[in-house]
Amino acid sequence: MLKDDFYSITSINTEGNVINATLVINETHKIFEGHFPGQPVVPGVCMMQMVKEITVIALENDLQLIKADELKFLQVIDPRGNKEIQMQAQYNSPSATVLNISATLVIENLTCFKFKGSFQVGRRRQ
Repeated sequence: MLKDDFYSITSINTEGNVINATLVINETHKIFEGHFPGQPVVPGVCMMQMVKEITVIALENDLQLIKADELKFLQVIDPRGNKEIQMQAQYNSPSATVLNISATLVIENLTCFKFKGSFQVGRRRQ
């Protein structure tokens, strides 16, 4: 998990079938020593993992990615300055065995990442 090490969640709420979360990247995380020295950029795989982890927390179910229909990296996320990132995700019924989701990561009204795909729903978390 990247939560509480690579990033932290400052707020999260679920209303209907929409998850809204605010998160902040840890700009001193070791990953930025190699990605990239002096010009840190949040790796795309980390953006995808953040969407998954926040969805797991909000829905209290384990998830396994089974299909990624759309992954769009639209803006570089530079962690310096600890800017807030807004995540919004819309999904089908959380009681389904397959969760279809559409999510975005946004900083100051700029969409940085778009994801559309499906997760296999696993066991309920306690």
